[in-house]
Amino acid sequence: MIRLFRVFIPASVVGLLLSEILIVLGCYTLSVWIIGLDPPFYLFGENNYWKLLVVTGLVILIMYFQDLYTDLRIVSRILLVQQVSLAVGCALLFMAFLGYLKPEFLLGRWLMVVGSAGVLVFLPIWRIFYWNYVVAGLRSERVLLLGNSSILGEVIAQLAARPEFGYSILGYLCEEGACEFPVTCLGNLADVRRICDEYKPTRIIVGMAERRNRLPVQDLLEIRFGGIMIEDASDTYEMALRRVCSRKIQPSQLIFSSMLGPRPHAITIQKFYSFLIGTIGLVVFSPLMLLAAIAVRLSSPGPVLYRQRRVGLNGHIFNLYKFRSMYVDAEARTGAVWAKVGDPRITPIGRWLRKLRLDELPQFWNVVRGDMAIVGPRPERPEFVDLLAHQIPYYRQRLAVKPGITGWAQINHKYGDSELDAMIKLEYDLYYIKNVAPALDFYIIFHTIKVMLLSRGAQ
Repeated sequence: MIRLFRVFIPASVVGLLLSEILIVLGCYTLSVWIIGLDPPFYLFGENNYWKLLVVTGLVILIMYFQDLYTDLRIVSRILLVQQVSLAVGCALLFMAFLGYLKPEFLLGRWLMVVGSAGVLVFLPIWRIFYWNYVVAGLRSERVLLLGNSSILGEVIAQLAARPEFGYSILGYLCEEGACEFPVTCLGNLADVRRICDEYKPTRIIVGMAERRNRLPVQDLLEIRFGGIMIEDASDTYEMALRRVCSRKIQPSQLIFSSMLGPRPHAITIQKFYSFLIGTIGLVVFSPLMLLAAIAVRLSSPGPVLYRQRRVGLNGHIFNLYKFRSMYVDAEARTGAVWAKVGDPRITPIGRWLRKLRLDELPQFWNVVRGDMAIVGPRPERPEFVDLLAHQIPYYRQRLAVKPGITGWAQINHKYGDSELDAMIKLEYDLYYIKNVAPALDFYIIFHTIKVMLLSRGAQ
């Protein structure tokens, strides 16, 4: 695993991304030689190298938008070819558009034809080879599990679903009796040294339901000093699921943690670029906001903007601004309730505004005012905060940072309409607060663009 932008990313994913960049760039570079041009002169003498970098970046970007670097599994080879074809086609259309704007931006016709044909052939072949042989070869972590806890079951499911993590599960040692894990029970905790000698694990993950007077401390000490890594299941859970396991957090872990955010310098930097991005957002999207305002005004009676009380930093109440997407007095009878799929309170225009996330644009003003940041936990209504704080431990700790227009939970989880969703989103929020940094913020902003363009999570 490689940690980039404060996020654990499998080394196999990074390797695939870099290798496919080289393949795409190589195909278009090789096509310069195939069609009879002098590569050094054409690329550098005539300054055409940047065009190849642009088309390469576009192909990789469209593949990213199709989740080809999120899930490496090849469901269908035909589908894979279709996805690569779509990426190449979009790149060609964009380059043709650039050429229409300014002819000197245009790449040669035969260069594009030959280079694109190479990409369509070699990229699917490489990805199939990479999945079948390289990913399998990188599964170097031989993992032994200790315990029967439910968190360990979630870790097993995630590691099994993501072979690119490189974890090969040998089996588990049970605490008292065997449980229904989808892996082999190799014995009980007392057998840990014998099992290590026999199976040679490289890593042990401890996920016991009860450790007091049960954890084989002396055996684990000798195993650890023998060179085998030992980690708590909650750490593996955080790495694999990219969220904090709230069920296993003890207050002492938060109080005495030296790694827990928010860090003052990171918050200071965040204030600066949030204000800057918020100001730019108001200017750039002002024409779009004007069109949205007209559409709201013409579609149903009532105000264009909708103000709603939300809970911000340290419990501060502020007015959040959105384009109105519901009928006036939609909650007069029901009171405060979560939005749901097919919500009858939403107007036809409002449904489109929500789907395209255009109803959120006025929140740039909240950012400029200082009520919100660009990135952070989504601000919740006071009624829900009071309810969830009594039912979910550590819920109020999400108020330690400013709420954001987008956030870690928004790009990783669907729209929440239940208490279970609120708990899962809290785990993502705690992960964000623990790791808050400019690098993570810009990682979230980058992924938010995909979420918006693909209309994911709107409700």
